[in-house]
Amino acid sequence: MLLGVVGASVLALVAVVALVIALVTRDDGAGTSAASSTPVREVVPNRAGAGSTGAAAPTVPPLPAFAPPTDPGVNCQYPPSSEPASKPVNPPPAGKVSTDPPEIPAILSTNFGDIGIRLANAESPCAVNSFTSLARQQFFDNSECGRLTVQPDGGMLLCGGPGPEGSGGPGYEFADEYPTDQYAPADPALRQTVLYPRGTIALATVGPNSNGSQFNLVFKDTEMEPTSTVLGSIDETGLAILDKIAGAGVAGDRQTGMPASTVTIKSVRVG
Repeated sequence: MLLGVVGASVLALVAVVALVIALVTRDDGAGTSAASSTPVREVVPNRAGAGSTGAAAPTVPPLPAFAPPTDPGVNCQYPPSSEPASKPVNPPPAGKVSTDPPEIPAILSTNFGDIGIRLANAESPCAVNSFTSLARQQFFDNSECGRLTVQPDGGMLLCGGPGPEGSGGPGYEFADEYPTDQYAPADPALRQTVLYPRGTIALATVGPNSNGSQFNLVFKDTEMEPTSTVLGSIDETGLAILDKIAGAGVAGDRQTGMPASTVTIKSVRVG
């Protein structure tokens, strides 16, 4: 009798232990399944360098493909600007400007060496007409490049102002051309950035159709709104010189400001 009771108790205990083990095993399996079905996403910082939304920063589009507007250069105008000329100079001839040849070679002779460029006459004939006129009047001679930008997301050297520390302009202004003319005037895309690639020369501007003599030599892909007219491109030798200038850094160890080593355009030769 006693043995029967003990045996029954042992069997009951074994059943309880088996049930507990089964429940624990099922719970563990369910937990593992739930964890593996939840996607794990790496947090990617946004363009500003901070953020934890898990969404990757959007890709910045390139400059738009050039589609020639109707009769480019048909009526280039150079009205007076709000600021007087920093150096005596005559405005370029107004009216129709030829887009042939499509590119015009030029050399910026600087104290760091010669920077070879090609002016985008097919895309921005009014801008090229202004630049060549200023160069032939020696407007750029002995002018200082007034701002160097060296940042993780861009790099360029601002030149073309004949005043102190690269300031000033020619006393006239002219309309925006490529890439601005690839958009409708009220297109919201004009307020969205595009990538101006390394080797681009882009005019500096303070608003729509306010181009003058100052231009940026882009030596590192730079994100900007498509409202800076492309003046031309820089050759590989010129880019190597700009890399050297950038390597010397910005005065005060900043990201933007006067170059730590003074950069002077001694002369500009066109053609």
